[in-house]
Amino acid sequence: MAEEVILLDYWASPFGTRVRIALAEKGIKYEYKEENLDEKSKLLLEANPVYKQIPVLIHNGKVVCESTIILEYIDEVWKDKSPLLPCHPYERAQARFWADYIDKKIYSNSVKLLRSKGEEQETAKKDWIECFKALEGELGEKPYFGGQSLGIVDVGLVPFYLWFNTFETLANFSMGTECPKIVDWGKRCMDNDSVSKTLQDEHKIHEILVEYM
Repeated sequence: MAEEVILLDYWASPFGTRVRIALAEKGIKYEYKEENLDEKSKLLLEANPVYKQIPVLIHNGKVVCESTIILEYIDEVWKDKSPLLPCHPYERAQARFWADYIDKKIYSNSVKLLRSKGEEQETAKKDWIECFKALEGELGEKPYFGGQSLGIVDVGLVPFYLWFNTFETLANFSMGTECPKIVDWGKRCMDNDSVSKTLQDEHKIHEILVEYM
């Protein structure tokens, strides 16, 4: 019996992009349903009545919400290919810590940077760069946060790689200067088909971000 996998998503969402990358890494076929976030579908509201947000994964009628939770679900259900979490309990705990760090820090600081001006923008820029410097420290000399291959931290962070140019222009700084290891890491991620074929056009993302301001 074929499995039914449906993803409710919005094309520019970094959170939905995570899920699409994970599904591509695992080679999972799924039905994609684009959501209008200004007029959310009945299916989305019924599937996620608490937060009423994308992404939502529906697997054989069972609903899973929140992108990082969805990534863990995907990894646990489809174990035979491209593990996103390490096997060792301590390493798994560390990966979860940094995935949670990204969830709590990167998006919120990105919004502050997008919407601030003058001194507030300088403060937001400093906070944003500090977040990525912390992530650089965790990356160290590894090619990926997951070691030799993409892991849950890589998948959770890489959608924001497309935001770098917009923020560099907006706040007058260089990620290549501030966080060179992160920039090199992003380029390595793009060498993976699951990433390069999933991430949207950088110019389209720029337009959405500028509109969001």
